[in-house]
Amino acid sequence: MAKDNLWSVAKAIVAKQKGVLAADESNPTIQKRFDTINVTSTEENRRRYREILFTTKDIERYIGGVILFDETLRQTTQDGTPFAELLSSRGIVPGIKVDKGAKALALHPEEKITEGLDGLRERLVEYKQLGAKFAKWRAVIEIDDRDIPTTFGIRANAHGLARYAALCQELGIVPIVEPEVLMDGAHDIERCEEVTSRVLEAVFTELDAHRVLFEGMLLKPNMVIAGMKCARQESVQRVAEATLRCLTRYVPAAIPGIVFLSGGQSAADATDHLNAINRTSPHPWQVSFSYGRALQAPVLAAWKGQESNVAAAQKTFLKRCRLNGLARDGKYDRAMEAAE
Repeated sequence: MAKDNLWSVAKAIVAKQKGVLAADESNPTIQKRFDTINVTSTEENRRRYREILFTTKDIERYIGGVILFDETLRQTTQDGTPFAELLSSRGIVPGIKVDKGAKALALHPEEKITEGLDGLRERLVEYKQLGAKFAKWRAVIEIDDRDIPTTFGIRANAHGLARYAALCQELGIVPIVEPEVLMDGAHDIERCEEVTSRVLEAVFTELDAHRVLFEGMLLKPNMVIAGMKCARQESVQRVAEATLRCLTRYVPAAIPGIVFLSGGQSAADATDHLNAINRTSPHPWQVSFSYGRALQAPVLAAWKGQESNVAAAQKTFLKRCRLNGLARDGKYDRAMEAAE
């Protein structure tokens, strides 16, 4: 394990003004995205859509890394350039999603466990040969009532994240560790902070036990936010304060960067919250984004599967990248959404 190389890749991904584009949707997930614009999810349509994103001019100013899906890592541009090679040539670090999705946890049917550890070492070797320099693994933590998540459910997912991260670093690949506390429920912000705290404490306990180098990884957590069904939605500033309080207590200062997931927030809300977090108080890590839907939903709406709309889609994508780049520095203003 080359510690300096892990550190330098992690730092490059979260360099000033930069964050991560999560373009790692599985085929069923991107089908849902395409359904919203009446586009069939064929391999060619998926390839073309990702090509539109990756060839957008100037995104390298704001995107430090891109998470790819297995299929996407093997695809090329129309002129035959592998996507990983294209991204690297633009100074963007290519990465790969390596988990195989969340399934029901045995004897805990209301909770999930992420699968994909079997054969992971061998898959990582291949992905590295294909150009991936970092990887991502997502654990899913649901909040249902006061009994969910259980301590065991949290511990099982934390253990899986740590095993994945150790395998990555063994092969010189930077792991992005993603423990996502879902915002689907009716829980309030206090309950989200309580659960997120328990999850982060368990995750870093397991990472340390597995000898994972904190300086050579990135954390992709949820923001501390009320569930979407909660009657009381908090202010942007309250979300920022609760999120930072939680992270400061449980995330080691050695972590180079925190790249938030958007978790179903609107594009504007995700950017607004990131901006407020960066404005609230000093923190030891780079605080950035790893957005999928929050970066791509406006792009899909502009593209609509039509070649005549490619320029408009790329303009929309660059705008969202730029606004999140500003939020990285606490310089975003919601009024910017109406500009251009």
